[in-house]
Amino acid sequence: MPVRIDDPSDERVRDYFALTDVALRRVLEPCEGLYLAESEKVIRRAIGAGHRPRSFLMGERWLDDLSDLVEQAEADDVPVFVAEPEVIEEMTGFHLHRGALAAMHRPVMAEPCDLLAGAHRVVILEDLVDHTNVGAVFRSAAALEVDAVLVTPRCADPLYRRSVRVSMGTVLQVPWTRIDPWPQGIEQLRDDGWVVAALALDDRSISLAELETQPPDRLALVLGAEGDGLRPRTVAACDLVVRIPMAGGVDSLNVAAASAVAMWATRPKARDHQV
Repeated sequence: MPVRIDDPSDERVRDYFALTDVALRRVLEPCEGLYLAESEKVIRRAIGAGHRPRSFLMGERWLDDLSDLVEQAEADDVPVFVAEPEVIEEMTGFHLHRGALAAMHRPVMAEPCDLLAGAHRVVILEDLVDHTNVGAVFRSAAALEVDAVLVTPRCADPLYRRSVRVSMGTVLQVPWTRIDPWPQGIEQLRDDGWVVAALALDDRSISLAELETQPPDRLALVLGAEGDGLRPRTVAACDLVVRIPMAGGVDSLNVAAASAVAMWATRPKARDHQV
């Protein structure tokens, strides 16, 4: 049976406390093997991806909409907590628009070489700090048929609540893992047959249109942090440097927008879908 929570400081729902404290969640979530899925769509994608729920928290009206998950949770002895909207808001620090949260066990990260077996196109995110940008990149990766995403050791967590929400749950759909060490990992990618292309403003850069005419069979697109872009050491280690031609006095795009443009330009032409 669902457990009613009336006290927002009830220790049984500690997983859901203070979700707006980014620094706390960065430490707490990876350490405890926890991430949070918000909304019915995201929760269902997480479970569909094989991730195990630790508990659920929802408004009472969502018991009907998620009745199948509630029944399965009861069968698996996973607690389902129910609370009034104002209690959930005080507990979490934000208004829960989509009615339901789940604390999920984090999956074990794959090794890059295992994740990329059979892949032909991958995006690498170097040191992005904005969870919104990370989520947006994953959403584009899912829509534009990227096989996998690699994130560097200092990149923001794709399973942070905001990343998952902005991605519409696609961080649970697109295979991803961390590549470490970095940028030394570029050499291993090259040994495995990848052409590694840095998106950067550089004297040796070629136009994205040039890359688009004949993209390599295995292409890794590397995008850098907001503001500073890619590290010079990373750019120097890559096989190619690629720029997106700009007009209107603009020198570059936001990293999420740039990633979408690059993914579209290098999409597998044989599998194009009519829009």
